[in-house]
Amino acid sequence: MSGHPPTAGSYATPAMSRTHGFMWSVAAERPVALQPGNPAPDVTARNQAGETVSPAFAEPTVVYFYPRDATPGCTLEAREFEADIESFLRTGAAVYGVSTDDVDSHRAFADEEDLSFDLLADPDGTVADAFDVEVQGDFVDRITFVLADGEVHDVVDADTMNPEGHAADVLDAVEAVAE
Repeated sequence: MSGHPPTAGSYATPAMSRTHGFMWSVAAERPVALQPGNPAPDVTARNQAGETVSPAFAEPTVVYFYPRDATPGCTLEAREFEADIESFLRTGAAVYGVSTDDVDSHRAFADEEDLSFDLLADPDGTVADAFDVEVQGDFVDRITFVLADGEVHDVVDADTMNPEGHAADVLDAVEAVAE
């Protein structure tokens, strides 16, 4: 990272550093996740109870990818989805959280936060790959997909450093699809 803006032709995102203030993170290419209009992928993963889950994506469905169980930002995001879960359910939408954590980690996180929606374990990155979401090391990018009728309807990119308000943004997108 450097403290200078990115050069032309590079992908850049601003980031904060405790010691250096505002920084730019530059990468030559950024993979593009599935986009609105793309067909929904076929995915299967185990949830926090160890059950195999294969969302159909016919009805409104939220699939939110998050980096790691029990970290401050991911906990905030999960709590916000749980706080709005009744609103999601009223629209007919199912909510799934996905990270590279395993079933045991998801079980502990869901129990600790009293989450009523499924957390899908994706330790090998298969689900992330199906959505064209980048996995860096053991972490998946924070991004959310709203699907229905077998296709992607919206992609809601969360602020990776502070996902506060992300669930409300996703609910707005789900309500637009459900109308």
